[in-house]
Amino acid sequence: MNVTIGKVTHYYDKIGVAVVDVLNQPLKTGDAVRISGHDREFTQKVSSLQIEHEKVSEVPVGESAGMKVDQPVKPGDVVYLESGSD
Repeated sequence: MNVTIGKVTHYYDKIGVAVVDVLNQPLKTGDAVRISGHDREFTQKVSSLQIEHEKVSEVPVGESAGMKVDQPVKPGDVVYLESGSD
């Protein structure tokens, strides 16, 4: 079963970074995530996370972070932890 991690609140298209509000479970580099919404869905590994322009390896619940994304996303898209991720 896939677990909802959070939602996209902003997308910086020039640098390919989504701002994600982490709502239910920490988000870590190396996690496999699925981003779904607005007639688009894709899966990727989390390669880079930043809080306030500082690189971090984990984002706790209740924080927002920038996450490098492989494809364009939109505010409101949902980020899920893919089953099989630790």
